[in-house]
Amino acid sequence: MDKIRVLVVDDHALMRDGIRALVAVCEDIEIAGEASEGKEAIEKARELTPDVIVMDIAMPGIDGLEATRRITKKNPEIKVLVLTQHDSREYVLSAVKAGAAGYIPKRALGSELMTAIRSVYRGDSFLYPSATTILIEDYLRQVKEEPFDRMTDREREILKLIAEGHTSQEIADMLFISLKTVLGHRTKIMEKLDIHNRTELIKYAMRKGMVSIDT
Repeated sequence: MDKIRVLVVDDHALMRDGIRALVAVCEDIEIAGEASEGKEAIEKARELTPDVIVMDIAMPGIDGLEATRRITKKNPEIKVLVLTQHDSREYVLSAVKAGAAGYIPKRALGSELMTAIRSVYRGDSFLYPSATTILIEDYLRQVKEEPFDRMTDREREILKLIAEGHTSQEIADMLFISLKTVLGHRTKIMEKLDIHNRTELIKYAMRKGMVSIDT
């Protein structure tokens, strides 16, 4: 049986030794090499083509995130598992965006690290529970910040009237407000939706079910 070849990247020798000791008792995993900083990791990844790289983030010179970006761009078949003491939203999202296949904090158990290595090797993603929570919260935050939800009732009303084909002056007369006020709302609507012409506003309103396709 071919073993999973792992490159360990960490600027602390004690951490590298610890991972090596954990791997030593695993029949299906072996250490292919070690690196103490990002530049060396990139070079070792090219030379050794490991199956999995256990990557620290905070290192001198090229950090783990940049090293991950460069490695996964040139060698997408290499799976990077970020192992770090940082467990914040910023680091988790940055690691995922950089191309990491997994994220696990250094406080995790050794058995959990071995499970993570096997998971990313199989092509699965591995996220420690705290990292999963962060990603879910970030997704929900983005959903809640959907542009339509940030529009006021008046802005939605004006958007609907625009989509129905009314001119700005007609909208002003219908709502008993000034033309200037209508134009001001229209500008804010376009800014919030990042839409810059009437045709796209109509299409957006249709997608939201504010007007029928026959309007």
